[in-house]
Amino acid sequence: MTEARAVGRDRAAAIQRVLLGLLVANLAVVGAKVVIGLKAGSLSVLGDAIHASVDALNNVLFIALMRVAGRAPDYEHPYGHGKFEVLGALGIVVFLSVACFELLKDAVRRLAIGAPPPLLTNLDLGLLAFTLAVNVWVAWYEARRGRQLESELLLADSAHTRADVFITLGVISGGVLARFGARHVDPLLAIVITGLIVGIGYQIVRRAVPILVDEIAREPAAIRHAAEGVDGVRAAYAIRSRASAGVVFAELTIGVPGVLAVARAHEIADAVEDRLKRELKLDEVVVHIEPC
Repeated sequence: MTEARAVGRDRAAAIQRVLLGLLVANLAVVGAKVVIGLKAGSLSVLGDAIHASVDALNNVLFIALMRVAGRAPDYEHPYGHGKFEVLGALGIVVFLSVACFELLKDAVRRLAIGAPPPLLTNLDLGLLAFTLAVNVWVAWYEARRGRQLESELLLADSAHTRADVFITLGVISGGVLARFGARHVDPLLAIVITGLIVGIGYQIVRRAVPILVDEIAREPAAIRHAAEGVDGVRAAYAIRSRASAGVVFAELTIGVPGVLAVARAHEIADAVEDRLKRELKLDEVVVHIEPC
């Protein structure tokens, strides 16, 4: 197993551990809401528990997805399975789209019919505040680990949790303002929050699409300059690079003097590979040799 593949396997395992910790946190939130909802006989609290259980289910699905994304390259996937992680990130956009649609539809309906503002009890507000605190921590922790592990899935799920934070803030604000007679503030806040969620979804897509379409991971000029700085390399060309799941690949052709022995030419190619990995933080480099 190459060093890059070992790193990829360890990275997938680390992401699974993060998701497992988040699953425990989400299950604790679900349990607390169910207990309070049953004790207080509150349908709104029980409904929020169902919503929280969906987040827990997502954690289970993402853990299973990372088992696939962390697999070693095989015959059908010679570059590995890392893009399955990106597909999972795009799947979160689907969840956000559904949330936006339902939120906007309900807000417009309430404005159209002049629905009375929601009346939240102190217990409801307290539970929402607890949920808000948990989600703020989850979003922060998941985003931090996502950046450390260069995980599009963790970053996208963190963005999804931030959307939940905005929704909860809107519900709390609407509930508090309703006590002072503000009738339309709740649906108006919902429309504003919908716009924020659309922005979150756009950010996820903007990060995911370049990976799926194999956008360059390193500037060809930088790769060429580093390769041509190795003694014996006359030219570097046909340069390509891509990244997936934290692993950066590059491929290039170097021109060497035609009189060189094969062993010496391969020594130069190895030196180019080592330099590119060291200076440009590349994980896997393929160097082709051409006499010139």
